[in-house]
Amino acid sequence: MAVPRPIAAVALVVLAAACFATFGLSSEAVVDALGCAVLVAVTVTDLERRVVPNRIIVPALAIALVVQTVRDPSVEWIVASLAAGGFYFVAALIYPAGIGMGDVKLAAFLGAWLGVTVIVALFAGSLLALIPAIVILAVRGKEARKIGIPYAPFLAGGAVIALFFGDAIMDWWLG
Repeated sequence: MAVPRPIAAVALVVLAAACFATFGLSSEAVVDALGCAVLVAVTVTDLERRVVPNRIIVPALAIALVVQTVRDPSVEWIVASLAAGGFYFVAALIYPAGIGMGDVKLAAFLGAWLGVTVIVALFAGSLLALIPAIVILAVRGKEARKIGIPYAPFLAGGAVIALFFGDAIMDWWLG
C-alpha cells in the first residue's frame, strides 16, 4: 500500500505542531517531534514494504536512550526499552509469523522514547490493530488467519496516544 508523500508530510507537520503546542518551546517538544518523525517514517515504510528498517529504528533507539537519559537521568528509559522490546521479542519467538523483529526494535525504541508510558503505547497499539483484524476475520473467515497486516502503524498510533495522553491514562489505570 503506497502512502502519498504529501500525506506523510502533513502528518509529520501536524504531529510536530502538536508537540510544540503541548510541550511549549522546550527540549521535550524537540525530542517528541523527532520521535514523531521516526514514527511517520517507520509507518510509511511498513505500509509500503512491510518492513521496519534497521537504518531508521536502530539509530533512533540509540539516540532516544542517550537523549532521554541526558534530559532526565534515570534508569526508566533503559528499563522501559528492555521491557517493551523484551515483551515483543518473546511474542516474536512464540509466534514469528505475527510479530517481526522490526516490531521488536520499534517497541524498544518506544520504551526508550516514552519511558513508562510505553505500556499505554503497546496496549493502545494492540487495540487499534484489533479493528482491522476483526474486520478481516469477519469478511474472510478462516482464510483471515493467513492474511498479514503491517503492525508498525498501529504501534505508532499507540505511541501518539501515549505521548499526548499517556500520563493521564496511567493515572486513570492506577486509580
